Order: sequence, then structure tokens, then C-alpha cells
Amino acid sequence: MLTQIKFGTSGWRAIVAEEFTCENVRRASTGIARFISSRNPAGKVVVGRDPRFMGEVFCNIASDALSAHGVTPLVIAEPAPTPAISYAVTHEFADGSINITASHNPPEYNGIKFSTADGAPALPEFTQAVEAEIIAADAVAQSAQGTVSSAKRAPAQSLDPREMYLSRLREIVDFTAIKKAGLKVVFDPFWGAGRGYSDDLLREAGVSVASVHDYRDVLFGGHAPEPDDHLLGDLRAKMKETGANIGIATDGDADRFGIVDEDGTYFQPNFIIAFLFDYLVESRGWKNGVAKSVATTNLVNSLAKYHDIELHETPVGFKYIGELIKADKIVLGGEESAGLSIRHHVAEKDGIVAGLLMCEMVAVRRKSLSQQLSDLFVKVGSLYPQRDNFRLTAQVKEKFTSKLGVDPHDFCGRKVKQIVRKDGLKLLFDDGSWVCYRLSGTEPVVRVYSEACTQSDLKKLSEAAQQWIFD
Repeated sequence: MLTQIKFGTSGWRAIVAEEFTCENVRRASTGIARFISSRNPAGKVVVGRDPRFMGEVFCNIASDALSAHGVTPLVIAEPAPTPAISYAVTHEFADGSINITASHNPPEYNGIKFSTADGAPALPEFTQAVEAEIIAADAVAQSAQGTVSSAKRAPAQSLDPREMYLSRLREIVDFTAIKKAGLKVVFDPFWGAGRGYSDDLLREAGVSVASVHDYRDVLFGGHAPEPDDHLLGDLRAKMKETGANIGIATDGDADRFGIVDEDGTYFQPNFIIAFLFDYLVESRGWKNGVAKSVATTNLVNSLAKYHDIELHETPVGFKYIGELIKADKIVLGGEESAGLSIRHHVAEKDGIVAGLLMCEMVAVRRKSLSQQLSDLFVKVGSLYPQRDNFRLTAQVKEKFTSKLGVDPHDFCGRKVKQIVRKDGLKLLFDDGSWVCYRLSGTEPVVRVYSEACTQSDLKKLSEAAQQWIFD
């Protein structure tokens, strides 16, 4: 029985040699090829990858499937960051991209990110069409009705997106300001596709920068290539050794970021999104709007009000923020899961631009991140966010799913001020605190997002949020 291939929030991912096999990569790529060729018989698609195991083989399979359907593959030979692939799509006027990556997932996973001609993650209407094409192609194969004529094949072409993407970053980031401030930086690409991007740009500008994990390791050190607090020990050690002012990191495909202050404090993505929104408004003078997912900090809401800027709150999934970037409706859009992009840039998450802009912000403001967070709280009030994941038994999940369908007026002794159902269930309270529940679509897990005005109240709220699940 053939595996059902479903594209989720950020593509299709599975464990290599279980569901992520050569056959299934061919099936998925064939579905994309049929989708593209039905809209543009002379289409072209960028094909890239991160450094994961067998990435080269999977790229060749995807390229062959595209060629067989008359779609020209623009094949990137070396691992490339997801935002660089996104930029290449628009720069080359391609019809989309097939990106072989599982992003920040553990090393046993791989995946396919499919982007459309705008370089943005494909919207559900397009991924559903691709899924339908996969099923149709399977039916053709099983009925032995033949294969695509070899006369229709489109030969592959080579593409190197590195310089075009780096040129764009030179336009976005003020490297002169970073050098002038004498900033010292440490960069951790987590053995991933971001190697030789952020650090090379900084060195080119004359900035003092050191790197860790700057070599290919398909096992990513034996853990997920995720720039989260508990995995940044080597970055912190190198920062202490070099006296660095800031540490920046990217995940396996460089679409997510991790940021560490000069004293080794990890700053969660919610704060980074708020920082950069505030900084870009002040430094660039942009005031055309801001976007955040429903699960992202309400510091963004407060800053939007402070700067008198329109706020867009989206469901979880960067594809929705990408639409606003394309329409030039926002200064910045971000998600608490460490994804953001900015105006006049790719409609895709970009961990590289996030880290470099944080370097610029620290250089220009000449204050540590801890000092800048204090300033931000003075400006708009304090909020402390937190995310927890809870695994559910089948019985608890069924009961809790029913519970989520009812609008509560009271939550563990707190009066519910407002209910938001843009994605999951979000409950807002009178004091500005809130809690949001989202059930995973792929595993028996509920994600719980909490935010409160003090750290002590956040502890109480997160405990109440957990209690509410199992009551």
C-alpha cells in the first residue's frame, strides 16, 4: 500500500527509509511536476537541499521527475539556506521550488518544502492540488498506461543562489554600523545550510566573528539542528572565549534563528520579533503594518499600538505572513517558533537576516539585549511568554478536543475577556495575560502558549493551563 503524502504547515516530513524513501520522493516530486506543468508547460523549478543524509540523491530524483514532465530543474549543487532558495525562485522567475529539507527536525528525518512562484511556502489550496496530482500519478502508474514521453524531457540546469542572496543581504543590513561599533560576534550554523553565509558577510565587512559547528555532519551532533536554549552551550563557550557581544545561530536549513546576549542569556524568539519590529520602525521609518501568528507574544500588539501601526494576527504557518509581505502590508512578520522576515525581502522565514539585523540593532543602540528588553518594557509594559507541549492519551485527547469546542466564560478562576478562534483556542484575560491551545495535527500533543505580565503570574497561569487540559 502506497504511503499517503500530506503537506502540513511547512511541507511534508518523514523518517528516512521508513516513509521518506526514494520511491516516495519521486511520487511527491511527480505530483509537483504535474501541478507545475499543468499551469506552465515550459515551467522551471529550483531544486535545492540542506546537508542531510542522502540529500544529493533525493535532489537527483526530484530533478528527474521534473525533467520527465517537461519542467526544467534549476539544480543547486551545494546545500543552500531555505531563504536563499526562496530568493532564487523570484530572482530567476521560476515557477517554484522543491527544497529537500526537514528544517530543525532530528537527523533521522527529511522532507520536502514546496514553494510557489513567489518564493513563499505553498498555500493549502496549492498543496492540496499537488496531493491530488500525486494520487492521479499513482493511478496512472498502477494502470500501466505508460510513462511520460522522453521527447518531452527538459534537461536540468545548474544554479548557484549564493551571490544573488548575499547581495540582497548587503542591501538590507548596515554592516558599516556593525563594524564601526567594534561588535564581536559568534555564529553557530548547527552544521546546516547556513554555513558560510552570516559569518562570511561579517568577515567581509571587517567584523570580528568566530564560528562553531562549521562543517557538515549529517547527524547534527546527534540531536535536532535547532538553535534552542539547551543546545547552545558551544556557542556560549566560544562567546566567553572571544568576549563576544552577541551570539547568532541558525537551524538546519537556516530559516529559524537563535540569539544569545553577551552574558550568555538566551532570548526567546518572541522577544527577538518584538525587538526587531521596534528597531525597524525606528531605524527605517517603516510604518505599513506588522504581522504575528495568534500564538506569538502580545508585545507585538502593544508595540503596534505604541507606534500607531496596523496589526495583522494570522493562523500559525508562515505562509499566511508571506502573503502580507508580498502585498507590502507589513514592516515585519514573525512567529514564536523562530521564524520571521521583513519588508521588501523573501516571503519565507529567514534566520540569517534575523541574526544579522540583531547584530545591527545591538551595534546601533550600543546596549545589551537585557538592557534593551528593560527599555522595551518601560515603553509598552512587560509580558513574559512561554510554550509547553503535553502528550495526551487517546481518551484524554478525545475529551479535550470536545472541551475545546465550547467557549468558556471562566478559566481556573479567571474571567475570560475575549475568545479568539483564528487557530486553536485563545483566551484573553482582563490583566493582559492569555493562554492558547493548539492540537497537533500529526501527533497526540497539545501545544499550550501562555503569557503574563510578571514571571510569577506566568508560572501560575501555565500551571492552570496544564490543569485545564486534564480536568
